[in-house]
Amino acid sequence: MAGLLIWLLLGLGFGLLQWPYQALSELGFQLQRGLWLAPQPQALGGCLLVFAASLLLILLAWGPLAAGRGGGIAPLLALDRAAPAVRAAAEARWLQQLSLATQLRRLPLMLLTHVGGLAVGVESPSAALGASALLAIRRRWPGLQPLGSLSPQLVAVIGGAAGLGAAFRSPLLAVAYGLEELGQRSGLPLVPPALLLAGSGTLLATSLGQPARLPGLDLGPLAPPLWGWTALLTLVGAAGGALLVRLLLPAAAVVKRLLTRRRLVGALLLAGALSLLALISGGLSLNDGSLSLAAALSGEAVGSPLLLLWRLLSSVISLALGAPGGLMHDSMTLGALLISPLQGLPGLESTALAQLAAVGATALFAGSTGTPLFCAAFVFTLQGDPALLPLLLLVSAVAAALGERWRGEGWNEHQVEALLHREARAGSSG
Repeated sequence: MAGLLIWLLLGLGFGLLQWPYQALSELGFQLQRGLWLAPQPQALGGCLLVFAASLLLILLAWGPLAAGRGGGIAPLLALDRAAPAVRAAAEARWLQQLSLATQLRRLPLMLLTHVGGLAVGVESPSAALGASALLAIRRRWPGLQPLGSLSPQLVAVIGGAAGLGAAFRSPLLAVAYGLEELGQRSGLPLVPPALLLAGSGTLLATSLGQPARLPGLDLGPLAPPLWGWTALLTLVGAAGGALLVRLLLPAAAVVKRLLTRRRLVGALLLAGALSLLALISGGLSLNDGSLSLAAALSGEAVGSPLLLLWRLLSSVISLALGAPGGLMHDSMTLGALLISPLQGLPGLESTALAQLAAVGATALFAGSTGTPLFCAAFVFTLQGDPALLPLLLLVSAVAAALGERWRGEGWNEHQVEALLHREARAGSSG
């Protein structure tokens, strides 16, 4: 009983802990609405803001604040997936990368990311923050039970899963993310504490920065005439998810070489590219795409099919340059925008488009990440229609299987392998 109470009390702290990231995300959406989507857009001011914030972000992320670059979950994944001998040798360094000091270094980069509207979400930073917080509590009070009896890697996985679940006010997401992504080797022991932490955290977490979360739609079952479109969108979404990763990996390598050799020139080019994409997309290439995703999931118009291209390029550039965030919301948005060529077709009214948008979002998300349960649960959490959940689970499973075959190495796997390679190189040189 005492252990249960401790988990619940810690969860309340997790809810409060996510407020800064949620507030920064909300700031980005407010700037996007005010500068780009207002009745009288201020495109010039918006372009200048995107350029200045992106430029400063890149210079800091590839300079004095390099420790805060990226989503921050690579050491968390490495703790779970590395071989025991490798983990024993590198655990102290990986845990240091998951310290609260590292998260504080990430905070200025988070601010610039959302002021500049870079196309990343807060999911990965929220997970990294949760892992860092729970590890810090364990270090500060090693005798605190049941926390003190758990291994550091299990504590990190539990904290990461609960951090994401609290941020999006969904214990279901915490469990699915923990089992499928963060804790593939940790297994079921992570479930009860992650569920308790995230469940308690949702009581104090805010809804800031989550405009794509709908109050729950009653769309009903999928009509038979839509089955063909569903199959097509599942295939296209899986291929799109694979394409996103296949573009991202070489782009990240090119950006790394450019910013390592000629940081200022590279920063100017990348900031200019993001500003140009914002201008030609009318601001819809900015942030994690939640504004477009919310419109698509509710059956509203989502604009020209060209928006798919602008968002794809913006997402690839933002992730490649190391903006502190992940591709979860971006991949869902890209998948939902697959309905843009279907707008106006006979028989596809708003309800049908909302259902197909959920299918596309789930398929592309699963195709890019290979976590079918988590992907279906996330889209279900955002749209809130229980009648679609069985279909989304099926779509997600098919797309994940196809995406794994077509994309090869995933984005998270690539980052973990890079981390392991650095550890191996450091060990051989030592």
